[in-house]
Amino acid sequence: MAVTVFGLLCIAAAAAPVEAQSLKGSKKSLDLQNRVASQHDFTYIETSEQVRWFVDNGYLVRLRSGHGYELKSMSYPFARPEVALFMSRLGPQYRAACGEPLVVTSLTRPTTRQPRNASSRSVHPTGMAMDLRRSNNRSCRSWMESVLLGLEREGVLEATYERSPPHFHVALFPSQYEAYVERKLASGTNEETDLEYMVRRGDSLWSIARRHGTDVSRLRAANDLKGSQIYEGQLLTVPTDR
Repeated sequence: MAVTVFGLLCIAAAAAPVEAQSLKGSKKSLDLQNRVASQHDFTYIETSEQVRWFVDNGYLVRLRSGHGYELKSMSYPFARPEVALFMSRLGPQYRAACGEPLVVTSLTRPTTRQPRNASSRSVHPTGMAMDLRRSNNRSCRSWMESVLLGLEREGVLEATYERSPPHFHVALFPSQYEAYVERKLASGTNEETDLEYMVRRGDSLWSIARRHGTDVSRLRAANDLKGSQIYEGQLLTVPTDR
């Protein structure tokens, strides 16, 4: 069985009520993000000194490039532990699907260090939000947008596409996501070994099989392929032995 994006990342509906169903953003979406922050009793951090206090006391953790994602141009590479967990799971899937790292451009931001175009109600100061750079690759954009919309429908997060610069603002709902991961681990879902891969330009069945430690015959069988023709943007199930 393939480990799909939604199988790995989604959570059943024991989460915050679903109010936003697009990436356009809305007052309702901001209301929900702030309500979840309040339900978690999160502080809106105001200064760099407070960021350091939250890190020293374990409320925020440091994220480092790896696990399929890269941190770029940020002064505060810290976030809630659940955000770090989320990135460690999403990053490898994005890398496998798109062949490029997922770029994270912002995590925790104190209220006194918010950019001029930031909303006064941003939840970045709570440590529960992240900004993910929007890829120039159309297939990767489509992949990410479908993932975020699916997770939004499941009540795990709220996501908004912002244009200046182009990125996805993602507010994660920590307790709901943590509960989801615990259920997955308890059920043994993570023992599944197949994954989904999005074909990119220059790929062949042979190169994909070699990259993932399998062979062409297994790759064909997993995808009901009679020949070797594949196309850019095609989703393939890749059997692995991890």
